[in-house]
Amino acid sequence: MRHRMWAVPHATAIGASANVVVLGIAERSRRPISFWTFARYGIPVTIVTIAISALYLWLRYFALA
Repeated sequence: MRHRMWAVPHATAIGASANVVVLGIAERSRRPISFWTFARYGIPVTIVTIAISALYLWLRYFALA
């Protein structure tokens, strides 16, 4: 599972620079997003993305190779 850990930081507000930019824009618009609110949406999206990617890689390199 270590090879997929690169995707996990994108699930949190401080995991990627784009996430920090989004939080700054939201705060300037007077609609701040808390860490846990961001994580509530980011973690499920990350899990789905990893699952789809794993399925694609399995199909591409093992099942249909």
